[in-house]
Amino acid sequence: MPDMCHDDQTGLPFMKMHGLGNDFVVLDARGQDIAVTPVLARALGDRHRGVGFDQLAVMTGAREKLHLTFYNADGSLSGACGNATRCIARYVMEETGEDTLTLTTDRGLLSAVDAGDGLTSVNMGQPRFDWSEIPLSSKADTLSLPVDGDPVATNMGNPHCTFFVEDAEAVDLAAFGAAHEHHPLFPERTNVQVAHLVGPDHLRMRVWERGTGVTLASGSSSCAVAVAAARRGLTGRHVRIDLDGGTLTIDWRDDGVWMTGPTAHVFTGRLTQAFMESIA
Repeated sequence: MPDMCHDDQTGLPFMKMHGLGNDFVVLDARGQDIAVTPVLARALGDRHRGVGFDQLAVMTGAREKLHLTFYNADGSLSGACGNATRCIARYVMEETGEDTLTLTTDRGLLSAVDAGDGLTSVNMGQPRFDWSEIPLSSKADTLSLPVDGDPVATNMGNPHCTFFVEDAEAVDLAAFGAAHEHHPLFPERTNVQVAHLVGPDHLRMRVWERGTGVTLASGSSSCAVAVAAARRGLTGRHVRIDLDGGTLTIDWRDDGVWMTGPTAHVFTGRLTQAFMESIA
């Protein structure tokens, strides 16, 4: 009988993690020469022929200069991924035994802390509101875009378009998100959120991520929704957001937008040589 438990130690190692069901493949390339291409990202993201993920995260640099690079499931780059940042921060803090961490992304320098009770907080930096920073294709009021539904635009390291609706559950998000991701006002495409107010400082939100589609949660989207709600006067700056995959707490402070929630390291595996050769 063949050995069904054969462990191929020659393949590329990876980790599978998630934050509220927003799932990631993480490649630890610290001190290693791992060539990540859009082709590899798309192959890994295939939930039938690869591993499957909402985003791919690649760790590079030394411990003191840890850098994260993110890819969407379609192989395109993503400037920010809050839940992946929290997952990796938790992993590295457990690795080092420390309860704080500073890392960099294309978003810039980010701080992470162990918030206790298994929760991890990351400062996602300051939101950007100017139309050119989103970016938009033409000048517009980012608090009230000239788009049906009167959405709000925010940049949290990537572009976001937030619609406040009567009932987020009632929206056909697959169709709605796909249509607005490619709206001509967003030359780099956009993440799309629908949200409604549940109670004081309490929001229900669902998300369509550019380059990926409907996801159970999104950290940068949650930050964008919290900022948009505060700018509109719907909430204060410290809110609870219920997503399809669970709940995040967002706190827009003077030093940036802090996001707090649980993380999970699901398993560690290796990509076989045959898989790598099939996409070469």
